[in-house]
Amino acid sequence: MSSVQQQASDARIASIELAAATRAEKDAALLRMAERLELRAAEIVEANAVDVRNARESGQSEAMIDRLSLTEERVGAMAEGLRQLAALPDPVGDVVRGSTLANGLELRQVRVPFGVVGIIYEGRPNVTADAAGICLKSGNAALLRGSGSAMSSNAAIVSVLRKAVADSGLPADAVQLLDASTRDSVKELMRARGLVDVLIPRGGASLIKTVVEESTVPVIETGVGNCHVYVDEAADLEKALAVAVNSKTQRLSTCNTAESLLVHAAIADTFLPLVLPELIDKGVTVHGDARVSAYDGTVPATEEDWGTEYLSADISVAVVDSLDDALDHIRRYGTGHTEAIVSESVAATRRFAARVDAAAVMINASTRFTDGGEFGFGAEIGISTQKLHARGPMGLPELTSTKYIVTGDGHTR
Repeated sequence: MSSVQQQASDARIASIELAAATRAEKDAALLRMAERLELRAAEIVEANAVDVRNARESGQSEAMIDRLSLTEERVGAMAEGLRQLAALPDPVGDVVRGSTLANGLELRQVRVPFGVVGIIYEGRPNVTADAAGICLKSGNAALLRGSGSAMSSNAAIVSVLRKAVADSGLPADAVQLLDASTRDSVKELMRARGLVDVLIPRGGASLIKTVVEESTVPVIETGVGNCHVYVDEAADLEKALAVAVNSKTQRLSTCNTAESLLVHAAIADTFLPLVLPELIDKGVTVHGDARVSAYDGTVPATEEDWGTEYLSADISVAVVDSLDDALDHIRRYGTGHTEAIVSESVAATRRFAARVDAAAVMINASTRFTDGGEFGFGAEIGISTQKLHARGPMGLPELTSTKYIVTGDGHTR
């Protein structure tokens, strides 16, 4: 066996024990994981400093460095996410539906773990703890393949988590980190059908495209977020300003950050002079269409800009002549993640919500709310932009499958 196959085989064995673990056992492990992260936060931050230094030396953007960077406060937030998971109901064993058939058989459909979940992700070492925790709570073993840019950080975090899991009486191989020094481990993980039950890629468009197209293991597609904010002619402009600016600038490097702003022509002459200076003052480069780029401080947009997930201090801005034109623009360039409308018109918001194709639709609210924590799910495994098996922020129930349990009394057919 290759090292990846061996780790996957070990994860398969661990998943059998995890599937039978009680909620109390899993919650105890999560709480111990949280405690140990906090106790060893300084050590984790020190390891992260190596990754950050390497990223700067290799010329990574500040947005990418922000995604990579850990502080003791961010480690504390990782620990708090694990505690929140421990407080959530255990989905395993939940009865999705049940009935007694006409022949007297008792039928129940219950939630069960997937088994072994592989996560391939870029930067963001906080994902390491989130993914390990949500997999463990849902009874799954986690095979974590982070990026080479976060190797030191991830190794330090997983070392802490594995020790905590083992000390709690559960198998340490429930949490494993794959080698990120070459691409070989990604290729092997994608082809570990039969050992790995599902793959979840988290990262840029090229990573997700590669995993979806080349994997023989079933994939849940996540993450690429070319999110739009549409300001309707019936918008409250004060609300629109707050939503547009927050959606773009609250954090630049996340998939639920707005990358495009669409403004109805009827209010463009009033709203653009409000929103453009606000964005520019916050360091955002505005890539505008012909009507927008006439304003000082903006640059002309290219065709490529409309379809770009920047993950940086950039935004594309266009003026549209109608709500339907906004929908057409989103349909052409959107990625099915999060789309927002700001409007006081119930008819407009209903039409937008019914016709836009996205995992989440925000009405008079920032795109930044598309998040498992904000939705009350606890730490999320990712935000699915496909339609099977899950869509939107993926919490604990989305990390389960189901099985049918049929109980009879000597029934024969």
